[in-house]
Amino acid sequence: MIKLNIYEALQKYFHFQSFRPGQEEVIHSVLKGKHTMAMLPTGTGKSLCYQLPGYLLQGTVLIVSPLISLMQDQVEQMRMMGEKKVVAINSFLSANERNQILKSLHQYKFIYISPEMLSIPAVLEYCKKVSISLFVIDEAHCISQWGYDFRPDYLRLGEIRKQLGAPTTLALTATATEEVRKDIVQLLELPAVEECIFSVDRPNISMVVHRVQNYEEKIKEMRWLVKKLEKPGIIYFSSKKVCEEMVHILKEDGLLNTAAYHGGMEQEQRMLIQQQFLFDELDIICATSAFGMGINKTNIRFVLHFHMPQSLESYLQEIGRAGRDGSKSIAILLDSPGDIQLPTQLMENELPSDYQIDIYVDNLNQPSASNGLELTDTQKRFLEFYLPSKVPTRQQVEQIKQIRDERLQYKQVKIAQMDKWIKSNMCRRLGILSYFNEAKAAVEVERCCDNCGINLSDYEAHETTETKKVNEPWEVLLQNLLLRK
Repeated sequence: MIKLNIYEALQKYFHFQSFRPGQEEVIHSVLKGKHTMAMLPTGTGKSLCYQLPGYLLQGTVLIVSPLISLMQDQVEQMRMMGEKKVVAINSFLSANERNQILKSLHQYKFIYISPEMLSIPAVLEYCKKVSISLFVIDEAHCISQWGYDFRPDYLRLGEIRKQLGAPTTLALTATATEEVRKDIVQLLELPAVEECIFSVDRPNISMVVHRVQNYEEKIKEMRWLVKKLEKPGIIYFSSKKVCEEMVHILKEDGLLNTAAYHGGMEQEQRMLIQQQFLFDELDIICATSAFGMGINKTNIRFVLHFHMPQSLESYLQEIGRAGRDGSKSIAILLDSPGDIQLPTQLMENELPSDYQIDIYVDNLNQPSASNGLELTDTQKRFLEFYLPSKVPTRQQVEQIKQIRDERLQYKQVKIAQMDKWIKSNMCRRLGILSYFNEAKAAVEVERCCDNCGINLSDYEAHETTETKKVNEPWEVLLQNLLLRK
């Protein structure tokens, strides 16, 4: 009876005739009331694994999500499908908007919320009054201190889950090693878990490392590749400045439908870029790593990495934005001598230094003092989590520095593993499968990787279909896109 119901729901609410690999198994587990740890490859529709059960269960589905852009995109997609009882609670809301939503929280079927927002006692109290049938942790690798994108506020979710009445819990990720998956289950304090673990492999994405001699040659190769490759595509950068510079260079090459996307832009402007890309009004996005998470665009034909990713997990997450329609796609990483220096530098600056920690503690001791301490969002989150308002002892401060050091050492290992994979002469697909303790696939992949041999001409654009250049202010364009919906 349940199987019939899920197929009816699939057609009624999502207009699909069949499930993608892994979806049906996860949905069955959740509907049986089992706590579920699910790892499905990127692009296989993880959101359906909790949205469909939401329509068959009586209560509310509470989804913890790490990024505002990801939440907003999921909410917009559900509203476009006709779902009105969906909302996102995050820092993007004004205080008045947030209070109005919280007071009428019981009216919503799907509630997206950030871990930081759920940690606020007043917000948690409102959530406790709602009948939650399913508690979902999206991008669950953020819970684990061994996850590549660890977020301290995720550590509170085990206790929060119990305060919410220990509802059926679904932890979702696309990139988690066995060590990380065990950590997720332990930190969520789940008594018994059904594991639905599927291969990280995406056979329709070919992987290429293209070696160049220096930075100038890297720019030259990027320009050449982007002109030749079938579009649309994403180019990933680790620097906002370089991201912006390359947009100008590509536009000078005649690739007018190119735009930048990074955290230094206004939220509304990022939303516009995202929507233009979804509606095929942009061919190329030059982006930092946040772009693409949760975006339901199926026809991305290439993903190009200008800078070296910080881990194999983040690399896999980013190339997984290509080829979600199942058609052939390509991921190209441009590698030049000394590339490991940038991710190492970014890693070292990601968490607070001894000096920043000491000044932060001094500010706790003397709240009226102004030391002009400048922190990134990640540094601030780290300090606020491990150093709450109560003044710590010297021993506690040293323990926090040790936590920082252990995290940095772990990330250094991840960078070294990424570098080893880049320099390897073995099959790249086999290297990634081995990293996740997977056996080689039984069926040979026809267009595998540069080490196995591929033909770049298979991924070239057959004709140029340059869409019109848009010159209106982004505020006007955004309004037009929203009206179109």
